[in-house]
Amino acid sequence: MTRVVVVTGTDTGVGKTIATATLAARALAAGERVLVVKPVQTGIGPDSPEPADVDTVSALAAVDVQELARLREPLAPDTAARLQGVSIPTVREHVTRIRELLPAYDRVIVEGAGGLLVRLDAEGGTLLDLARDLTFALRRAEGSPVEVVVVCRAGLGTLNHTELTVTALRAVQVEPAGLIIGSWPAEPGVAETCNRTDLPRVTGVPLLAVLPAGAGALAPEAFGAAAPTWFV
Repeated sequence: MTRVVVVTGTDTGVGKTIATATLAARALAAGERVLVVKPVQTGIGPDSPEPADVDTVSALAAVDVQELARLREPLAPDTAARLQGVSIPTVREHVTRIRELLPAYDRVIVEGAGGLLVRLDAEGGTLLDLARDLTFALRRAEGSPVEVVVVCRAGLGTLNHTELTVTALRAVQVEPAGLIIGSWPAEPGVAETCNRTDLPRVTGVPLLAVLPAGAGALAPEAFGAAAPTWFV
């Protein structure tokens, strides 16, 4: 069984948090003990009007969550930490912490920040490094695969952005497990309709789920009931 799922996106704002909640809700419905980990959350301060990503996931999917670092400025983590004058964990430390959490759960879902190459620490470590290091560490230790899920947009530009992300993963010998379209419009146009077919065709990665626009605004009960139906 897959113990760890890493959720990345082709960019910021593509729907990673709602995709993470969807994956968590499905695993919970299957009877699994689920934890969602956010290595670094940016853009959250004492007076922030928006909830942190882990709070959104917890509210929608009713699973355990952990946030390993939080920064005020809505910037890449390394930049936000530098401006705030604080140190943040390295990617190596995140990998160690995630592995320490594994025994208590059947599935740990790790949500990245921004896109795959956004720097998560001051040493230049990225989510790509985290996904690679987790993949090889768990493969050696217990033969357990790590699934990497790529969340992408539905509209114009998504084919290029998604292929770039998939290519970067394959360059470090990490094969993506699937794609999730993070926000599907109620009235898709020709670009969205074609992209839904073309995304798996051009990347060679299966389409796992298509999430309707506004899914994150559903009440938790409705979200939990609907989430399994969004998988293809």
